[in-house]
Amino acid sequence: RASPGHGGGLVLIGPERRRDALTAAVGADTSTGSVVSDLEAAVLPEILATHPGVAYSLAGMLAEQADSMEGLAQGFLFALLLIYTLLAIPLKSYIQPLIIMAAIPFGLVGAFWGHVIMGVPLTLISLFGLVALAGVVVNDSLLMIDFINRKRLAHADVTAAAREAGVARFRPILLTSLTTFAGLLPIILDNDIQARSLVPMAISLAFGVVFATVITLVLVPAGYVIVEDLRRLLTRRPQTTDRQFATP
Repeated sequence: RASPGHGGGLVLIGPERRRDALTAAVGADTSTGSVVSDLEAAVLPEILATHPGVAYSLAGMLAEQADSMEGLAQGFLFALLLIYTLLAIPLKSYIQPLIIMAAIPFGLVGAFWGHVIMGVPLTLISLFGLVALAGVVVNDSLLMIDFINRKRLAHADVTAAAREAGVARFRPILLTSLTTFAGLLPIILDNDIQARSLVPMAISLAFGVVFATVITLVLVPAGYVIVEDLRRLLTRRPQTTDRQFATP
């Protein structure tokens, strides 16, 4: 049931520059973004087609959220650059940080499907969780890369080292991710109104970590071996034999 209220909404501008502010109170189980998406998909096109001189724009909280998302995107890129730098310095490699960070996109996919499974729409709070997720999912990959490097220093074959890393780190990585998911589960399942604002962020972290873990156990060792094979292929030099210098 619609009723008058205060807050951000849609501003319609008619041919005579008349402005009508439309505001609405969204229920606790519905996100503002989903309501606006429904309006833009079903209601507003019909209004604009019927009245060609009418235009609309977002105002109030909706406009502030749009500005916040732009700033959050810039912050996410800065976070990725900072993570890469912090990984590249101790590892002394430009490629290994990329192998470690390859788990981040899969974590984002897991967070998206987590929202679909739980029936919770993506919100600005969900994006905050995605930024935090980028710094969490690299931990398991870092442990596995470090294990492989230490085995390589002990003169182990790269394939054997990667295989041993997958076996040795399987249980610690899996348990770490499951305990993280279990710790966030009470927030995800909480129906209290005060806790609902944290649910999207908890879903992003919980499902993103679990999905990225499954990929990490396969992707990181395989990626390490592939990179080493490519490096050997590119740095391989033809061997010189005495026959090349023999005179006819």
